[in-house]
Amino acid sequence: MLRLRSWRVSSNLTTRTFSNGPVCSAKAPNPYTKTILLPKTSFPLRADAVNREQLFRDRCTKDLYPWQLKNNPKDLFILHDGPPYANGNVHCGHALNKILKDIVNRYKVLQGHKVFYRPGWDCHGLPIELKALEQIRRKGDDLSPVDIRKIAKAKALSEVEKQMASFKSWGVMGDWDKPYLTLNSGYEIRQLRVLIDMIKNGYIYRQLKPVYWSPSSKSALAESELEYNEAHISQSIHVRFKVTNISDALKEKWSQHKDISALIWTTTPWTIPSNKAISVHPELMYSLVKIENDSFIVASDRVDALKDELKKDITVLDQVMGQELLGTQYKHPLIDEIMPIIGGHHVTAESGTGLVHTAPGHGMEDYEACLAHNITPFSPVDDSGRFTKEAGEELEGKEAFTDGTEAVIQMLGSDIILQQAYSHKYPYDWRTKKPVMLRATAQWFANVENLQQTATSVEYIIKILQERGTDAWWEETDDNVFVAPEYRGKKYTRGYDTMDVWFDSGTSWTMLRDIEGRDQSKPVADVYLEGSDQHRGWFQSSLLTSIAVTGKTPYSALITHGFALDEKGQKMSKSIGNTLEPALFTQGGKDKKKNPAYGTDVLRYWVANCEYTRDVTIGPSIIGIVSESLRKIRTTARFLLGNLHDFKEENYIEYDKLQEVDKYMLHELYKYNDRVTSAYNDFAFNKVAQNIQNFTNSTLSSFYFDTIKDRLYNESESSESRRMAQTVLYEVLKSYTTSIAPFVCHTAEEIYENYKSITPSPESSIFKAGWMVPREQWNNEPLSQKWAVLLDLKGEINQALESARQEKHIRSSQEAEVSLYLNKESKMNQLVESMPDTELASLFMTSQVNIVHDNNYIQGESERDSEIEGKKNSINTHRERDTVY
Repeated sequence: MLRLRSWRVSSNLTTRTFSNGPVCSAKAPNPYTKTILLPKTSFPLRADAVNREQLFRDRCTKDLYPWQLKNNPKDLFILHDGPPYANGNVHCGHALNKILKDIVNRYKVLQGHKVFYRPGWDCHGLPIELKALEQIRRKGDDLSPVDIRKIAKAKALSEVEKQMASFKSWGVMGDWDKPYLTLNSGYEIRQLRVLIDMIKNGYIYRQLKPVYWSPSSKSALAESELEYNEAHISQSIHVRFKVTNISDALKEKWSQHKDISALIWTTTPWTIPSNKAISVHPELMYSLVKIENDSFIVASDRVDALKDELKKDITVLDQVMGQELLGTQYKHPLIDEIMPIIGGHHVTAESGTGLVHTAPGHGMEDYEACLAHNITPFSPVDDSGRFTKEAGEELEGKEAFTDGTEAVIQMLGSDIILQQAYSHKYPYDWRTKKPVMLRATAQWFANVENLQQTATSVEYIIKILQERGTDAWWEETDDNVFVAPEYRGKKYTRGYDTMDVWFDSGTSWTMLRDIEGRDQSKPVADVYLEGSDQHRGWFQSSLLTSIAVTGKTPYSALITHGFALDEKGQKMSKSIGNTLEPALFTQGGKDKKKNPAYGTDVLRYWVANCEYTRDVTIGPSIIGIVSESLRKIRTTARFLLGNLHDFKEENYIEYDKLQEVDKYMLHELYKYNDRVTSAYNDFAFNKVAQNIQNFTNSTLSSFYFDTIKDRLYNESESSESRRMAQTVLYEVLKSYTTSIAPFVCHTAEEIYENYKSITPSPESSIFKAGWMVPREQWNNEPLSQKWAVLLDLKGEINQALESARQEKHIRSSQEAEVSLYLNKESKMNQLVESMPDTELASLFMTSQVNIVHDNNYIQGESERDSEIEGKKNSINTHRERDTVY
């Protein structure tokens, strides 16, 4: 433990000379200019990024990508690009995604890996078709499928071209000459081969099953294509379903009760025609109640709520378990059919009546409950959301959500016990902003047996499509063209089901299987990196198709990021008017004062600073802050470059000859390199950015740069002490530039361009120079512990000096002479005396440091208490008497 009895900071004020001689002209040369070695560099402080980034882009993108595949020595690293949708302008979410991927790839390139990154686009789907038809102002009804496909293809390709230009402008490195497009024939054929393999493995079957269906776009939707309206208004109804046969368990017990009804509650009256059962929870308690002259079955926990809703007295006649109700039958309120009461574990008593109207054609939980009882789904609604003739003459042609609902309510008549408007959360089509329904359609699903013979027929179809192109499926008039010879003689009809878009993009892993140099024992990709919405989308479809066909996952690591929100944390939306395109920041807005053109690296550095595993915010003020951080990096690089203008490799000073402060700086650089490398390995890019900022502001700017300025500026050009400092600056510059390169590739290239001539093996790009490799001898923990104490001491002295400056005893620390009053036997004394006086003066940035072994000291004009390692001490500033000559 350090024992410091006291310290004193005393200031010898600079001697002042007064003269009545002539005043020198402002234009006269300063006689001392040539005595100071000031920094010299052509590296500009102002980035002028919009113009200068172009000078360095090719070397770190299109030139670098093929070079690293050919020349880098380590094994192949594959980051597989999840294909963005080829529809619409790029947004900040695109920038977050593409730049994150590029940071990963650039780090791997610097580490010596060969990196495979082939950008892709999802070019299929209804939104592209609708956008294409809207553009030519025509409806699809008067066009053939082939015409629509051609128009949609042209639209998709034009969107790909626009999006690609934006992605490339962000400095994203990849195989831009050979992107993969899901509309390419080769891609479509590989996709069909996955389907064959899944059929062969017994995973494919066809069945009616409810899916989210959008009547407004006439398309099935994935869950990721839904958004929820929190204030949707439905007509809720309580409906009487008259019981015809009581279950065996209750037949005798309830024999005296006549005209019993099951009371259900629903917010979708239009689904009543599709009712196939009523579900109860076997383990819930149910009551037989009297409401006026009618008897109803309801959940016991809902009786009080029903009293409030109906505003009627309710008398409980009996209570039974839900299990005892199973087997009870009722008459459908709209048709002359008898239906069962079945068990369903999805039933709760949190709302409604505890008895659930069950329509397996319009609800997934209903479907699953009925599946166990072999109850077939029934969905008399067409693609437009209108009732079909199977719903009956009174409903046929009516829209289920509107006049169809009104008609059903009228048909139920007196069986409706209560009707009221009900506001609740409801799914909407995210494109059309209109409500969707769950509707049973014939879908292809996985996991059945004995369909292997179907694979042979599909193989033959693929052969025909390979020869003629996939448009042949719509162009050919004869169905037999697609029937394998061994199956001819029977009637076969082509189906026109649409391949699920997630299956479409989810089979993209197939193109990675045959990449030269890939380790066949590993998954096809090292990393998948996409937004969190892809857990139920591309991630899942890729995983399922790969496991079904290969038995392996398609990726070794899965990384997800959040969404880009505005500065208030709101989701960006055209309807709100808060959408921000990346070009606003990179190229600037119309008013350049309000929205300056920051260039690409500021956008990239924003991504680097984000905690991307969560939703992230972006806006003008945030980008402005990021720009200032990047300016500080340029300032630091400019200092390093400027003070190495006369340094060459032969001037390098070996470690053992360095001053102690230089060795300590190299220790700090070793630790910096280690922390940054570890964070990059963990994909924790915001931690890398934090380390860069701390190293820039604290270690370099506030400590080492200040400490060595006297050596750099005032000593002779070739002095050993100056070369020592330059040696350390050279090592710092190499590591510093390399560490920022994956983030701000253009800035790093510009810095490297200004110092590569002094490196042993100059390269055309910093990404060819390799990752930073600190020397093990730099790692010196005992020295670090010693300097931790010295820096604490420096902090305390700085406080005392600041007090003296505030009291106008001194103007700057270099006018002060520091006297440290120390116990001769103390550890602090031993530590300080182990340092040369000149190094101490440089550390404290004072003209001189005196060590005084005296138990008494003259009380200073400024005093402050201080504490180092738990011991309280006093620092005093003492002003010596001014001397004027």
